[in-house]
Amino acid sequence: MIDKIFPSAEAALADVADGATVMIGGFGTAGLPNELTDALLAQGARELTIVNNNAGNGDTGLAALLAAGRVRKIICSFPRQVDSHHFDRLYRAGKIELELVPQGNLAERIRAAGAGIGGFFTPTGYGTELAKGKETREIDGRMYVLESPIHADFALIKAERGDRWGNLTYRMTARNFGPVMAMAARTTVATVHQVVDLGALDPECLVTPGLFVQRVVRVERVATSGGGFKNAA
Repeated sequence: MIDKIFPSAEAALADVADGATVMIGGFGTAGLPNELTDALLAQGARELTIVNNNAGNGDTGLAALLAAGRVRKIICSFPRQVDSHHFDRLYRAGKIELELVPQGNLAERIRAAGAGIGGFFTPTGYGTELAKGKETREIDGRMYVLESPIHADFALIKAERGDRWGNLTYRMTARNFGPVMAMAARTTVATVHQVVDLGALDPECLVTPGLFVQRVVRVERVATSGGGFKNAA
């Protein structure tokens, strides 16, 4: 019987090795798998390469991983914002490597990995430092840059509902990078707020098929003092 449900985030991430490449879903804090980033911090893996849209917010989640010195390199499109002080400090001190990727290129490089595409040409970045050292080509009178896929050992993503086979649906903007990251990693770990019976998810509404998910962890939705939900997005 296929059952991909794990008892805890800690159990689902117990085998993350030093030096692993880990994709973490989320657009800012929307769709960020907080429980999984906390578990990764507690697990202790070091020298990680992190793939994320940004470089952490405040002092929690991905930012806490950076502050603890667990990250060797980050691949992202938006590393600096008002509360990304841990990344800023580490980068200025030369203690973290940054690969800056335009957001569309980042999404497509991840998607390419999942689709088995060896590379693709894009006009984005041509003529800038981001194209330095990369192959360029003129196509129909326009210059393009060759970009490579981004693969990962693990993808940590946040979904809304899932079943024991790993089929997933998402809630609004929490979807963001989750589906493409799930396809690009050897092992995908997803948190869900609700585990449903097989067949309860409409096949026409599935976003991530269980084929791309190896581990599912159920987490509670935490209510805030203002009456909302901490994990609503």
